[in-house]
Amino acid sequence: MDPTQLLAPLSPLGSPAPYWFLVLFKILGFTLHMTAMHLWYAGPVVALLLCWRGGTHAAVLSSRFMKQLPVIVAYGVNFGIVPLLFTQLAYYRVFYPATILMAWPWFSVFVLLTFAYYGVYLYAGGLHHQMTRFRQAAGWAAAVGFIVIGFLFANSFSLMTNVPAWPGLWESTSVAGAPTGTALNTADPTLWPRWLMMFGLALTTTAAYLALDAGVFAAAEGAAYRSWVSRFALKLYSVGSVWFAVTGAWYVFGTWQPSVRHDMFSGPLLVLTVLTAFSPGLPWLFLVAQVRAGGLRRGLGFAAAFAQFDVLAFNAVSRQVVQNLELRPFLDAAAEPVHMQWSPLLLFLALFVSGLAVILWMVRKVIAAAPSTPA
Repeated sequence: MDPTQLLAPLSPLGSPAPYWFLVLFKILGFTLHMTAMHLWYAGPVVALLLCWRGGTHAAVLSSRFMKQLPVIVAYGVNFGIVPLLFTQLAYYRVFYPATILMAWPWFSVFVLLTFAYYGVYLYAGGLHHQMTRFRQAAGWAAAVGFIVIGFLFANSFSLMTNVPAWPGLWESTSVAGAPTGTALNTADPTLWPRWLMMFGLALTTTAAYLALDAGVFAAAEGAAYRSWVSRFALKLYSVGSVWFAVTGAWYVFGTWQPSVRHDMFSGPLLVLTVLTAFSPGLPWLFLVAQVRAGGLRRGLGFAAAFAQFDVLAFNAVSRQVVQNLELRPFLDAAAEPVHMQWSPLLLFLALFVSGLAVILWMVRKVIAAAPSTPA
């Protein structure tokens, strides 16, 4: 079977906005989503392990992070709506067939996320009142649930570009020609390094956030705690960077198609590839400076956080370019006819900007309310 026969048909309505607009907000939304998503992808595992095997400072760090996690999850989920929306708009011809093939695992994401969210609240409630074994188990279940969700997302988005595998997956999971929605993209060699690479990147984001929390919000915990956290954040960032480098090399040199690798290592795209690979070096240097300052410099905490946001942005742009290169034999999303729909477009822009403004206002209030001296 020709795999292009399984592509969704062209929409008679056309694209509601130019391709550059759709992909711009897809990348921006994904970067914002990753910023929060990484914290509940890798952060709970780190925090719970510290609570289990760490000392006094580790227990304080774990408690602080898990108390903040319900709000972080809320931000991550809401920011995730934006890239998912624009993926469906710009890449609907491959998004919908891929998620139909794995419909039940894809649908389970919503169930897993609901239970993981409740698990986070139960654990955080125990930190405020009384920690029971049930609440501890709920925290660990939430941590595992978030990792499984990441695995399912890696399946769906790698399956979007693995068009040649669709006929085989359809035939092996269909009944009388109807797909049962039980397929997974586990045979795709790009899946495993992508999933693991994202976890390594999440470790670096978690480390940068812990440095920000220690430098900006944790003055009441004292200088000794902040100094310990800055050292721990540097170690965690170093581990995450090595993890990211090893799995990234596996992904790039072990699974990329020769044509994709040629394009990403030539011309202007070579600059993007190099920046993506080495961008974690700048936040790492800020964390080194934070350690030397004893974890007491607010500016260095902000600098590490902003530099890490750039790391995520470079990765989002590179991922988008690679996605287009992988889909090039089957789909040109930029060639879709455009029929502007101004009313939903302007409404989205107004709500997006106002939402960001509210979030920034909330963050400023939290920073202003943070104690500037130890309690």
